Amino acid sequence: MELMTLTQVRRSAQEGVVEARVHVQVEGALAKVTREQKPYCELSLADAADRMTLRVWSDHPEFKACDSLKVSDFIELSGEFLQHQQFGLDAKKWKVRHLTAQEWSELLQGPPELRAKQSADWDYIGERTRAIGDPRLRALCEAFLIEHGERFRRTAGARSYHHARRGGLVEHTAQMMRVTTEIAPLYPELNLDLLIAGVLFHDSGKLWENHLPETGFTMGYDERGELIGHIAIGLELVNSLWRKVQTEENTRGWNTLAPASEDVRMHLLHLIGAHHGEPQFGSPVSPKTPEAMALNYIDNLDARMEMFAAGYLVSKPIADRIYDRVRPLPGNLVKPLEKFQASNANGRPPIPKVRPETGRLL
Repeated sequence: MELMTLTQVRRSAQEGVVEARVHVQVEGALAKVTREQKPYCELSLADAADRMTLRVWSDHPEFKACDSLKVSDFIELSGEFLQHQQFGLDAKKWKVRHLTAQEWSELLQGPPELRAKQSADWDYIGERTRAIGDPRLRALCEAFLIEHGERFRRTAGARSYHHARRGGLVEHTAQMMRVTTEIAPLYPELNLDLLIAGVLFHDSGKLWENHLPETGFTMGYDERGELIGHIAIGLELVNSLWRKVQTEENTRGWNTLAPASEDVRMHLLHLIGAHHGEPQFGSPVSPKTPEAMALNYIDNLDARMEMFAAGYLVSKPIADRIYDRVRPLPGNLVKPLEKFQASNANGRPPIPKVRPETGRLL
């Protein structure tokens, strides 16, 4: 059987039963009973980018094996996978074995394509922050990446709604920086240096709220994250780093810069505090500058696009090209329109393209 990720299995299972092997970590193993009081075991399984729940009924040959599985165990599940109408991704005729040390080490690194993407995203974040013109914001960003980079690379973008995987915050941050860089020339009033720094720090508090350990895919709970929340932690973090970069040499060199350093700090703090947009969504203040408003929309755009992409994989079909709602998206999902192909089946030439600013043909 082919070794596949949970996401690959989920995609393939939409077309029918698929035989495969998956390497996963056990997040939970709970003994439960049905309405008829028959015992069963519920296994919560995770890999680098996806999760599934496997219900092991009492008449299954591997039912007794559940007693030997512990939280954080690394296992191989091999069998037939299918998309269950009620339970989502499911498996039958399966068996389980524990992974070798080499196998679970490779599992923790993530599949090659995800590892390559997150590595490229990380490099982009470094390149983009090094290109910041304002030396104060550049020093602040570089200090953050040096001091907290490893933790950053293991942090999820959220607990469940978007980029909810190890390294997801790196993907989310890099994509937001790309969007920011593309739209900034269209709105010359935007302070690009400030906005890039805001993107980097807007979710920096999640390094405590959504951090994953070095040894697994289970996102624990952090007391600081619970008591304070990621927005307040981000504000505290920026103030702490700001004091560290205020060396005697830097202070002398920055005294003559405009805008004033204190104004730069306050505006960056505002971006962090306002990035959820409204108090009902957790922001202590609403966006009051162009950069704060742009950050709020860029953050929401990337999060929602990720929700759509993930939603199509897990939502249940309820009609032709219509899928059940995936929260927090506002309604049922509809299959998107396919992109137009320049060369169509009847051999007609493609429609000429027009230059928008002049109306002339390209």
